[in-house]
Amino acid sequence: MEDLKSVARRAKRRLKTDYWKKCKENADRTAAMAKSMGLNEGKVKSGIYYKVRSDIRGEKPDEFYLRVKQLLDTCGEVSDAIGRLTDEKYYSTLSYEEKQRYNLELSAKYLAALEKYRAEKERGV
Repeated sequence: MEDLKSVARRAKRRLKTDYWKKCKENADRTAAMAKSMGLNEGKVKSGIYYKVRSDIRGEKPDEFYLRVKQLLDTCGEVSDAIGRLTDEKYYSTLSYEEKQRYNLELSAKYLAALEKYRAEKERGV
């Protein structure tokens, strides 16, 4: 019941502070800028939609995803991404089998983060 009350409080706060009006103005302004730059307005608005949705849900950015995003923004897609993302201190304490499992899990997380990054870039976020 407390969750429902807190959700309702946050929704009421958004209404009182003209949150939705500001979101619409921001979306329109950003879409107009994108149009003037020759970009797809729909993709830009879609990116804003996903950002607002995650903001409302209170989602915190994933630390691993932020590391992947920084790597991709600075270096692009590199062949040694898994090595760059490996926690060396933790990795040195693992046995051979655990290292293999760690590499597979890290690879799967990297691929998921890479897909998310590509989708964000496509939407113009």
